[in-house]
Amino acid sequence: MGIIRILLIADTHLGFDLPFRPRIKRRRRGPDFFANFKQALAPALEGKVHAVVHGGDILYRSKVPPRLVEMAFEPLKQVAGTGTPVYLVPGNHERAAIPHAHLAEHPDIHLFEYPRTFLLQTTGGSLALAGFPFVRVGIRKDFSNILAQTGWQQVKADGYVLCIHQSVDGASVGPRGYTFRYAHDVIRTADIPPGFSAVLAGHIHRFQVLTQDLRGRMLGAPVFYPGSIERTSFAEKNERKGYLILEFETENPTAGALKRWTFHELPARPMIQLELHAAGMSGAEIQAWIQSRLFEIPQDSVVKIRVHGKISEAAMTAFSAPALRALAPQTMNIDATLVDYRY
Repeated sequence: MGIIRILLIADTHLGFDLPFRPRIKRRRRGPDFFANFKQALAPALEGKVHAVVHGGDILYRSKVPPRLVEMAFEPLKQVAGTGTPVYLVPGNHERAAIPHAHLAEHPDIHLFEYPRTFLLQTTGGSLALAGFPFVRVGIRKDFSNILAQTGWQQVKADGYVLCIHQSVDGASVGPRGYTFRYAHDVIRTADIPPGFSAVLAGHIHRFQVLTQDLRGRMLGAPVFYPGSIERTSFAEKNERKGYLILEFETENPTAGALKRWTFHELPARPMIQLELHAAGMSGAEIQAWIQSRLFEIPQDSVVKIRVHGKISEAAMTAFSAPALRALAPQTMNIDATLVDYRY
């Protein structure tokens, strides 16, 4: 039986908290993202998959120095250099186009810089990958037309997958599980035509696999969001981070069918939120409270202290960035947020 294995990764946000000329010496989160990026690509470097699909937002913003683009694409070029092709969807953080795109050029790195379809040919069969760059406005209305522009129906293959960086109805985000439904920037899963075996998606940072529509009916093509490779905000503090490997059959009578998928978890930094009710406390008492709490949590945590109550000006010095960093181990990131107005 022929099998094609695809490694799906998305929302790497490389460059996040990685200044090239830092003004302050402290632990930066940028290296965490690069470390997980390289770890996720290890199966491709080891020849365990036939292709890598990046679901978008490889970079953390659109205006970045050329050096960052070189750094971001170097691991992908290493994968491509082994003969394993890479397919990448420009996301919203890149504003639908890779900056300094000439630095991303490689014969086996393929960008969906416009609606198009690539054919992946392996010894076990073929897979057509249709996709298009992020669409900021009107994707709900224009989806079918944009999909037709990829020309996927004119490509002969054993199976077909759709590569996007968009929200689809039924996807959920945030600690309260907000669900995308009917907005202009949300694709209707009902509009995904028969013929696709799966949708490989980026944009949603929570790992999830959608198999039903909003009415509970089975989808013709499951939608896979691998999620981001690291926690980018405290809304994600309880989410697992990782990447997916999907296997597609390429021989009749089940050619093109999705056989199995596996989620591979990455070592995301712990995110800890502390609640401090500091009204009436002195600066020394605040520092003692913070120090005792930091001792109880993982030393590589990303910490946010939510400060409740009105704080005197004298006590405020305890929440300055240098004062917090002095209390925390060097392996920790820490900041504080004032919830109530102070006097």
